[in-house]
Amino acid sequence: MKQMILYGASWCADCRRSRNYLDSKNISYEYIDIDSVPGAADKVAEINNGLKSIPTILFPDGGVLVEPTNDELAAYLAKA
Repeated sequence: MKQMILYGASWCADCRRSRNYLDSKNISYEYIDIDSVPGAADKVAEINNGLKSIPTILFPDGGVLVEPTNDELAAYLAKA
């Protein structure tokens, strides 16, 4: 993976918040809507031990954040 991937849904407030944060920092990522991309919800469940928790964010270094706050997201990006 060369780019961050954010799994989310349009109805999810935390997903919109995470996307707004990344957009405000001009951070590039691929957005995958679990409601419209076949298999995406299953992938999220696989990553999260059966839970379809979103946003689920995958990083190029192999890290994963699930339902992060903006502060948690900022801290991860700062160390990456």
